[in-house]
Amino acid sequence: MAEGESCTASAAEGKEDFEIIDKTQIPNATELKSQEQGRTEEGRWSAPILSLAKRASENLALSYGHALKSASLVGFMSKPVSNDSTAKTSARCHAMEERANLMNMMKLSIKTLIQSALSLGRTLDSDFPPLQQFFVVLEHCLKHGLKVKKTFIGQNKSFFGPLELVEKLCPEASDIATSVKNLPELKTAVGRGRAWLYLALMQKKLADYLKVLLDHKHLLSEFYEPDALMMEEEGAVIVGLLVGLNVIDANLCLKGEDLDSQVGVIDFSLYLKETQDSDGKQDGGITAVLDQKHYVEELNRHLSCTVADLQNKIDCLEKTNSKLQEELAAATDRIGSLQEEQQQLKQQNELIRERSEKSVEVTKEDTKVELDTYKQSRQGLDEMYSDVWKQLKEEKKIRLELEKELELQIGMKTEMEIAMKLLEKDTHEKQDTLVALRQQLEEVKAINLQMFHKSQNAECSLQQKTEAISSFEGKTNEMMSSMKQMEKRLQHAEKARQAAEERCNKMKQELAGRLDSCRQQMSQLDSKCSTLEKELKSEKEQRQTLQRELHQEKDATTLLKTELQQMEGLKKELRKLQDEKQQLEKVCEEQEQALQEMGLHLSQSKLKMEDIKEVNKALKGHTWLKDDEATHCKQCDKEFSISRRKHHCRNCGDIFCNTCSSNELALPSYPKPVRVCDTCHTLLLQRCSSNSS
Repeated sequence: MAEGESCTASAAEGKEDFEIIDKTQIPNATELKSQEQGRTEEGRWSAPILSLAKRASENLALSYGHALKSASLVGFMSKPVSNDSTAKTSARCHAMEERANLMNMMKLSIKTLIQSALSLGRTLDSDFPPLQQFFVVLEHCLKHGLKVKKTFIGQNKSFFGPLELVEKLCPEASDIATSVKNLPELKTAVGRGRAWLYLALMQKKLADYLKVLLDHKHLLSEFYEPDALMMEEEGAVIVGLLVGLNVIDANLCLKGEDLDSQVGVIDFSLYLKETQDSDGKQDGGITAVLDQKHYVEELNRHLSCTVADLQNKIDCLEKTNSKLQEELAAATDRIGSLQEEQQQLKQQNELIRERSEKSVEVTKEDTKVELDTYKQSRQGLDEMYSDVWKQLKEEKKIRLELEKELELQIGMKTEMEIAMKLLEKDTHEKQDTLVALRQQLEEVKAINLQMFHKSQNAECSLQQKTEAISSFEGKTNEMMSSMKQMEKRLQHAEKARQAAEERCNKMKQELAGRLDSCRQQMSQLDSKCSTLEKELKSEKEQRQTLQRELHQEKDATTLLKTELQQMEGLKKELRKLQDEKQQLEKVCEEQEQALQEMGLHLSQSKLKMEDIKEVNKALKGHTWLKDDEATHCKQCDKEFSISRRKHHCRNCGDIFCNTCSSNELALPSYPKPVRVCDTCHTLLLQRCSSNSS
């Protein structure tokens, strides 16, 4: 009991949750032997697997008794601190002892787990006691030397923080991290860390993941103290021991288990055994050597796999590097071509800008000329409008005077109401007609003004309509002349009316005698009024015709405006098409140049090939065709006879007639010009001309 109390006291000081079961619960050595014999009898069906696995597991037997002694006597006892000078050395010694004890406990737990799993001969589940003890010891090893992190809730000390780094360092562990995060039962970091260890063991990659962590100790320094187990050599030893767990198959169910509230308790009853005999020790030494050999082989296999992976990565990197170099060369070529195109485009832009500036200057000059013409026409129209306005004012004054005179005459005619009723009616009707005529005159003048304005707009927009506007001006002049004639007629009528009034005055004196003459004058006035009405009707008809012509001219102007807009759009399209045509012409010229160059190269290559063929023929020797073998000319295919003789071509050696071989040329094999067929003659001449060029 004293040993258990000392162990619990040292665990409280070291901030590690170690507990020991009572000795009454620990079985005897004989019971352990009997249990082992029973297990071996049950596991005889897997004898080959047991032999291989025991060799891999019994390499830890040498430190078995020492681990129990150190765990029971030394490991969990705290040394008192005497003064400040020895505090650091005692803390270091205490940390070293803790690391050694934890490493020995890890060795024992791995050894017992492998032995019990192989003797069981099936996949392990989460209720298997040695497996539970292994996870408890591994959890204590990962907790050793952890730094305390302060948060808003309080202090936090969890080993899940270092395990999260594995996902960043090793992409294969991303599946474990996502599955752990997706478990809804886990609410604490301790539970997530235990679930992560379960899944890594099931994947048989626990040793690989921890090795990746140990290779990056600069990252682990954020979570562990410098004297922690994971920061020293003992961590690498433990990772090497974990490689032996690849023999075990485990199927652990995470759902339904309370991993957050489990208490890590180390049960030493699994590791208590009697001391073996000297023969057993010798056998244990042999088996330990064999196990070390198998362990080294496993490490070599693991290292060869990593070397192969690294070689594949290097090959992939070399391929990607070559591809990138090719892409870089292509990109540089593309950049050069783009720069050339940019220079060409700049030149084209400069040309287009110069042309546009010239066109803008021309349009400015045209607009200035049009503005001058418009101003001049506007001044002439303003003068005409002022003259017409003055005439209207004079006519208004005359009208007022006439009205005054009429009022005086009406006052004078009160005495002769009965006799002058007809005259008054006629005068009123004439006045109405005069008012209507004046209104019509005003309307015609307004129409004329509108016509002037529209003619001005038409002159600004369409210079081609100047002739039509001049015709309209002639018509307006005719209307003005007709209006003047009408005014003259009105003056004549007024003079006649004055004469009638004078006659009426005379008729006052001579009432009876001159009534007949007045009636005759009234009849004359009626005839004149009828004539005036006819003239008004004709003028109305003329006004209607003028209005129709105005509408037609309005429609014509709108059509011309639309045609102008369409012409502007067509001009823009023509400019675009001309630009495209220029670009296509440039492309065609470049392609023609390239084709010409290619044709030159092809012609040169053909000539070279012909030279080579001739050289080969000269080297091999021409096959001189015999006279008996040829009965027809090779070129014209005419049969030889006494009149059509046979002749050999000195270049190709075939037989031709006289007409097909009448040419002579100097050949390198003959000093003088000799007979050659037509085809060889043309070929040789072409070759000579190409060589001379």
